[in-house]
Amino acid sequence: MSTWGILTDITKCIGCESCVAACKEINKTGKDRPWRWQQNIDSLSATRWTTIIKKPGHHFVRQQCRHCVSPACVSVCPVGALQKTVEGPVIYDVSRCIGCRYCMMSCPFGIPRYTWDTPTPSVSKCVMCYEKIKSGEIQQPACTKACPTHATIFGDREALIAEAHDRIRKDPGKYIDRVWGEHEVGGTSVLYVSDINLDFLSWDKDLPKDALPGMVFNVLEKVPKIFLGMGAFMYGFYWIIERRERLSEKKKGESDRSDLSDKPDGEKKQ
Repeated sequence: MSTWGILTDITKCIGCESCVAACKEINKTGKDRPWRWQQNIDSLSATRWTTIIKKPGHHFVRQQCRHCVSPACVSVCPVGALQKTVEGPVIYDVSRCIGCRYCMMSCPFGIPRYTWDTPTPSVSKCVMCYEKIKSGEIQQPACTKACPTHATIFGDREALIAEAHDRIRKDPGKYIDRVWGEHEVGGTSVLYVSDINLDFLSWDKDLPKDALPGMVFNVLEKVPKIFLGMGAFMYGFYWIIERRERLSEKKKGESDRSDLSDKPDGEKKQ
């Protein structure tokens, strides 16, 4: 079966944000808001599932979920809210989300965002227009269709990898000899070719080639124990402080009563 993919050629992107607008429209994410924890209003957020990062030298880099071949976020989700489809996209079922945010901690590209402003917060991210493509409503993701320069294109992942290497081979002076997403963390369905280094798109410039799920889970499975241990410590600390305050108040009360009993009758009545 064909595995879906997206190839973004940084040398073709003009930073128009047509992809951003198309994504927001089809997913009804609403207007962007300047959250205090964001560096910029145009950073990835619950309302902006893809964005354009502006770099020196008139370079524009599209950022979105990488739809890993072996996604760490799926492996750590305790309720199956995130799922890896056979077609390639990593999709999300908001009705299952319990807000644990394990996926946010595990993603090597720092993609998932949280809907902090809703009564029942949940995770939010690109799903590659999966349901709409499967139903036949659209033929490709809204973002790739909207791109006026074809800087970002949709197709079969293996075919896109071949296309990426062909571009590098035909114009070696234009591109860095690397296809981002071909091998990192087991490979991703969103790929890049570029004339600038794109390591800033991940939390580590030297991401391993092996898939992350096993390594990430070994760490995150200890998180509940850490929380429980910290909770027990904090409760014990609180109990000690509260006990000291109670004893202090008790001693002060006994001291006041003692002082009162030592006073003459006339002073007690006053």
